[in-house]
Amino acid sequence: MSLALDALILVTGWTHVLLAPYTKVEESFNLHAVHDVLIYGVGPSSLPNYDHFIFPGAVPRTFIGSVLLAWISQPAIFLANFFHLVPSKFELQIIVRLVLATTNAVGLCLIRHAVSRRFGRPTGFYYALLTCSQFHVPFWMGRTLPNMLALFPVNLSVYLLVNRAPNTLKPSQRSVSAAIALVAFSAVVFRAELAALVAALALQSVFLGHISLWRALVVGAVASCASVALTVSVDSYFWGQPYLWPEWHSIYFNVVEGKSADWGTSPAHAYLTSHLPKLLLSALPVSLFAAFSSAPRRLLPLVIPGAVLVGAMSAIGHKEWRFIVYVVPAWNVVAARGLQTMASHRKSSLFGRILFLGACGALFVNLGVTVLLTSAGMRNYPGGEAMALLNAQPAETPVKAHLCNLALQSGASLFTHVHAPPYPSFLSSSANNASWVYDKTDAPASLAEYTHLVSEARAPTAGTKGSSAFGFLKRKEEAGWRELGSISAFERWTVDRGRLRGSEGEGMLDRVKGVLLLEESEKLWVLERN
Repeated sequence: MSLALDALILVTGWTHVLLAPYTKVEESFNLHAVHDVLIYGVGPSSLPNYDHFIFPGAVPRTFIGSVLLAWISQPAIFLANFFHLVPSKFELQIIVRLVLATTNAVGLCLIRHAVSRRFGRPTGFYYALLTCSQFHVPFWMGRTLPNMLALFPVNLSVYLLVNRAPNTLKPSQRSVSAAIALVAFSAVVFRAELAALVAALALQSVFLGHISLWRALVVGAVASCASVALTVSVDSYFWGQPYLWPEWHSIYFNVVEGKSADWGTSPAHAYLTSHLPKLLLSALPVSLFAAFSSAPRRLLPLVIPGAVLVGAMSAIGHKEWRFIVYVVPAWNVVAARGLQTMASHRKSSLFGRILFLGACGALFVNLGVTVLLTSAGMRNYPGGEAMALLNAQPAETPVKAHLCNLALQSGASLFTHVHAPPYPSFLSSSANNASWVYDKTDAPASLAEYTHLVSEARAPTAGTKGSSAFGFLKRKEEAGWRELGSISAFERWTVDRGRLRGSEGEGMLDRVKGVLLLEESEKLWVLERN
């Protein structure tokens, strides 16, 4: 059973990668850094070819996670190539994402093992079901957000704090010290918001007598200083700037200068009323129920550091679910304990049967919501689909394609430039002969040099303004372009109430299945010069 549950967590992460293999712009820095490390190497002569010198982004980001991910992906790439599973560069993207999903799955499995040891196998069982039935962590654990690179060390810290015998009152000082060091490293290198989590964890550990104040301060200071030295050394090299600490730049840009507000602001309660319910689904009420009613002394320490993180991030105007995603695994432990309590009541009583049905219902609610969100998520990468259509053209044809902004934001990563050099040495000779150009210039002055366009406009007219980079063109027929195809993507969910009435002889299940409809609309067009 234990191996099956671990496999379930792993397969869930892999399934989300394979169902939605393309990426969004938020993932692009780390993804493109991995691409450059794999394709060019890390030598000084290779660095001028790196994408971040052309598109640096608002603030610098660390290369530490990207370099490590590229290196640990190489054995998987070698194995896949041995079995002829890497016909193009795009398959490298899938492999890298599968490796990241595997890494984060290992962290989740370690937590499950610790939960089974401390709270019993049934609680570990429910932990696995909760984790796999939710949407955000399984869907994103194979995506190269900095938050997902930080998730593994944070999950290791949760494992260290939970992993002890049932009757042990507190974790060892060594485990607490290692947990503090891991979260401090993640805060310094990957995501600065984790400073709130490590501060809360350290103070709670001191208050509960798990570690002395002096030891907590020393561990935190040493781990932070060592992490600063590491990131400054690595990132100064890759960015070509002396004494560069990327996360400090992020803090200064987003918090001190307040530039994060340029991406939108939300009310202070948004994490509580919107983001946490979406992240945890039914685990949110179950975890709160368990934390305050079922052995609170054992469970509250898993909730409090995450609650402090949520409270601290609520003070910042710009809010996103990924800033607090780290609370999900620890709070799932508490929710799993709650489900175990609900399911273990005597079924002979009405109250026991109600609790058991409630536990089952919580998991089914999670699963239903996740199916809907995954169905929408799979259809939310028009840029990747457009690149697939463009790349389906004969490779030997000379092509210079312009990629519009929406395409770049929704899937047109460097790994989708499958017909552009440089190529890994193990790709087929037919691919190596192609030398397409994929141009990402914003609003080019002329399209005369392009043979293909990935456009946000089907038929822009002269003087048109808006999202299309081609608004100044006349109709594409007059400009000498023809459509190779259009790409539709998720628009909204709609409810067809008429389906509930159904037709004569139609079963209730068939009626219900057609009530909720996924609407798509055309987002991109792939054009070819006549």
